[in-house]
Amino acid sequence: MKYTITGDNLQFVNVELAADEEFHSQAGAMAYMTGNMRMESAMEGGFMSGLKRSISGSSLFLLKYKPQGGTGVVGLGGRVPGKILDIDVGKGTWICQSSSYLGAQPTVKLDMALQKKLSAALFGGEGLILQKLSGSGMAFIAACGDLNVVELKPGEVYKVSTSNAVAWEESVKYDISAAGGIKTAMFGGEGLFVTTLTGPGKIVIQSMTLADLAQALIPYLPSNN
Repeated sequence: MKYTITGDNLQFVNVELAADEEFHSQAGAMAYMTGNMRMESAMEGGFMSGLKRSISGSSLFLLKYKPQGGTGVVGLGGRVPGKILDIDVGKGTWICQSSSYLGAQPTVKLDMALQKKLSAALFGGEGLILQKLSGSGMAFIAACGDLNVVELKPGEVYKVSTSNAVAWEESVKYDISAAGGIKTAMFGGEGLFVTTLTGPGKIVIQSMTLADLAQALIPYLPSNN
């Protein structure tokens, strides 16, 4: 499999497959494909695996792509203005925010992951359910805004604004902590809690969340008034 990621803030991942190769994506991710590409839906892994994917924010059925009679290309796009990131899952398991999964090679397993601490689920901005990418091969995730990839050293801590943590390697400890004192919580614009990520491992931070984008557009939306 060969691929390129093109565009600036409305990106495509362009996946080129040989005749004997296959690629999977979530439903609705395909933007275009060559005429020799065969696409079919499948409940990969059976009903329970499909149900867990659905609960984690992906689709019950995955789309499977395989070219006929030579090389073919399929292009996938995100649902909001933002970036697409390639992840080599063979180098380690990743935990991602719900609905970030775009597509992957068939050797990548998409599953749901539960928050280990109730406090992180209630106040961390990601909810109780996350997505887990394991196995081997390349996977692609999409998120709103620009993305910053940071590699944390053992014991190194990053405090990230709520919901801005897109993904992190499984070796990274995820928790929540107080944003500061009462004055900071009330007037700092970050709320009571921030996400705490402790290394070692890579983390991915987005510059804007979908909620931020929606909030910024509200003043410009037509109204009956």
